[in-house]
Amino acid sequence: MLDIQSLDLYYGASHCLRSVSLSARKGAITCLLGRNGVGKTSLLRAILGLERSSGGSVTWEGDEINGLPPHARVRKGLALVPQGREIFPRLTVEENLKTGFAGLPKSLRFIPDEVYELFPVLADMRTRRGGDLSGGQQQQLAIGRALVKRPSLLMLDEPTEGIQPSIIKQIEEVIRLLGRRGDMAILLVEQYFEFAQSLADDFAVMERGEIVLSGSAATMNEEDVRRHLTV
Repeated sequence: MLDIQSLDLYYGASHCLRSVSLSARKGAITCLLGRNGVGKTSLLRAILGLERSSGGSVTWEGDEINGLPPHARVRKGLALVPQGREIFPRLTVEENLKTGFAGLPKSLRFIPDEVYELFPVLADMRTRRGGDLSGGQQQQLAIGRALVKRPSLLMLDEPTEGIQPSIIKQIEEVIRLLGRRGDMAILLVEQYFEFAQSLADDFAVMERGEIVLSGSAATMNEEDVRRHLTV
């Protein structure tokens, strides 16, 4: 579904993505691993069109989308759960979820029951302000907001960052369930090996803006991967 070929991205004179090639297939979870600052977030932003690449191609369901603005990519089924969650602290949980309506046709501008089924705490706290939620609850809210868009490509940027272990387990189960459902491709950015290993169907490892390892989960060598994750 998603096919990236030889993607380059610069921030001024800094070459942060170097001829990156990566794919993510429907019904599978692709984990992108790497230390902080190697270009993982930049790649997600380039896929969504929030950063303009200087070379290469991003193809989604057979169509090259490099020239499309972010809102047009969202309409094609792309959704991002950003690093740091970026929820609206003064809006209620329900209002935060409704911000996911942007780009949807009027007929789909409602919160799917599935969001509350996957994250019951959001139903219990729907009238509470987003800023009153714990970090783990805010992460569930950010994922729920992305699911409101009915994505066919769900990108998650380090969803375990700063989250308590009990909620990490809940998020892991939700991601696994969404992957097994088979109607979306999931691209998961992570730096913790155990979390990625438990979920990955396919994996890739970045270092200094390049993909240095990739393959199926069955070919993942823990020692090789960890060598690129340790500081």
